[in-house]
Amino acid sequence: MVQNKIALVTGATAGIGEATAKILAKQGINLIITGRRDEKLQKLKKTLEKSYNIAVKAISFDIRSYEETEKAWNSLDKKWQNIDYLINNAGLAAGLDYIHEGSLDDWNQMIDTNIKGLLNISRLVLPVMAERKTGHVINIGSIAGKETYEKGGVYCATKHAVDAITKGMRIDMLQHGVKVTSVCPGMVETEFSLVRYKGDEERAKNVYKGLTPLTAEDIADTIWFVLSRPAHVCINDILIMPTAQASSGYVVRK
Repeated sequence: MVQNKIALVTGATAGIGEATAKILAKQGINLIITGRRDEKLQKLKKTLEKSYNIAVKAISFDIRSYEETEKAWNSLDKKWQNIDYLINNAGLAAGLDYIHEGSLDDWNQMIDTNIKGLLNISRLVLPVMAERKTGHVINIGSIAGKETYEKGGVYCATKHAVDAITKGMRIDMLQHGVKVTSVCPGMVETEFSLVRYKGDEERAKNVYKGLTPLTAEDIADTIWFVLSRPAHVCINDILIMPTAQASSGYVVRK
């Protein structure tokens, strides 16, 4: 039963986060959607409320800052802080360079978003879940958290960290009855490559040339599948890739 349930989805302005918000709304789950692009959040909020007759809170803040994250959290009424599902989706890749040529700004952006951002919001939500003895956290990992590839060392390191944090979180929260799952996609066509290549559309499109990549909706479907398992079932880890991809470095293109 999902009646009166609340889900918090980070990075909900586009891609996997937006698709996840939509599929959860379709199930009748009330939502807190977060991100940095307030205009997109407000538009999504209106769409979801109108289409699915649910309640939606849209909060714009920079998840890399604990101060901003805490302020956003404290702006919620106590009933809205009773989160049932936390979808830690906010994340990015910045740049694709050999490590001796890498940008410190890119590295800090990835570390601050992918690792610290996940920890910032989790530190606020998890105590409530622990107190209520219920909840489910889904951390969006990556094939990059299972392997490493050329020019992607720092991004891979951040996703390896997410993998380790998720495993530790699952152990720590077990005593409180809180489920923790890692959903790790391979190649998904979203804004991911456009962000990585800093707006270079042609270069971003070439990442998926000659194959059918996953879509944001594929990952959202997977997230809902995980959340909808019976209470006694926890799917710990899912690695999902397009049929044309066997690993981070082995892809068949037509």
